[in-house]
Amino acid sequence: MRLGVLDIGSNTVHLLVVDAHRGAQPLPAYSHKVELRLAEHLHNGDTLSAEGERELLRFVEESLRIAEDKGVEEVMAFATSAVRDAVNGEEVLARLRAATDVDVRVLSGNDEARLTFLAVRRWFGWSSGRLLVLDIGGGSLEIASGMEEEPDVAVSLPLGAGRLTRQWFTGDPPPGDEVRAMRRQVRARIGRVVGDVVKYGRADHAVATSKTFRQLARIAGAAPSNEGAYVKRVLRYEDVVHWTARLAKMDNAHRAGLPGVSAGRAPQLLAGAVVAEATMDLFEVAEVEICPWALREGVILRRLDTMPGA
Repeated sequence: MRLGVLDIGSNTVHLLVVDAHRGAQPLPAYSHKVELRLAEHLHNGDTLSAEGERELLRFVEESLRIAEDKGVEEVMAFATSAVRDAVNGEEVLARLRAATDVDVRVLSGNDEARLTFLAVRRWFGWSSGRLLVLDIGGGSLEIASGMEEEPDVAVSLPLGAGRLTRQWFTGDPPPGDEVRAMRRQVRARIGRVVGDVVKYGRADHAVATSKTFRQLARIAGAAPSNEGAYVKRVLRYEDVVHWTARLAKMDNAHRAGLPGVSAGRAPQLLAGAVVAEATMDLFEVAEVEICPWALREGVILRRLDTMPGA
C-alpha cells in the first residue's frame, strides 16, 4: 500500500510518501518538506504562536492535497518536541484535526528513541549485535541501546541543536564563554545517563541518525547523499573534535558554505557538534556509522508490523 507520513518536527515539517508492504523494505516515492521551525514559534518558550499554527495548518492542507494526488491510501501523522513542549499543543492539534481530519500523534522522547532504534535495527540487522543509537534532533537528543528490536534502555534529553542554540548563543559566531558554558551543561546532562545505558553492556556497533550527524559526517569527508543510501558513511570522534573547534570560529555564512550544510541549518550546527562530541566521548565511541533510516522509518515499520496478513 502507499502510505503518507507527516513528520511535524522542531525544525522541519515533512511529508514522505512510501510504498510499503509487510515484510518488505519501505520504498520512498515522494518527499515534500519545509523548514517551518516550529520551535521558534514558541512564545516565551512554551506557547505555540498563532502564526506558527497557521503555518502548520497550511502545510498539512498542502500535504493532504499532494498525498491525494500521489495515490496515498493512509496518512499517519506524528509530532515531536516542539509540539510536545507547547503548553497549548493539544488545543492546536485539536483545531488541526477539526480542520483537516488529521489525527496527529504526539510522540514522547522515549517513543522517539525506541522507534528510531527499531529502524536502525531493521537496517543493519542482527549481525550488528548490541546497538548504541544516537539521534540529535532540533529539540532533543535520543539515546538507545539493546540487543533486540526493542532497546534495553531508551533516553531522551532536552539537548537538541536548535534548542541549545536559542538558549545559549547570542552572537554569530557566539562568544567563547557561551560555547564553554553550554559544553559544560551538555556534558553534565549526558553524564547523568551514561551509567544507565552502559550497565546493559558496551555496544558492538555505534550508529547515528539525524541531520546533524549526517552534516558532520559530510563535512568530515563522507559521501554526499546523491551517491545513495547504501554507501557506508562513518563519522570519527577525532573529526568531530576537529570540526567542533572550527565551527566555533565560523559565522553562519561560512558554515552554510560547507558541503551538505544548508543556510537554514547552519546556525545550529555548532550546538549539534558540541552534543555529538560530548556523546561520543562520554560513551567512549571512536566512530559512529550513519544510518539512512531514523524515526520516520520506525513509525512506518511499526505500522506495517500491525497490519494483518503478509
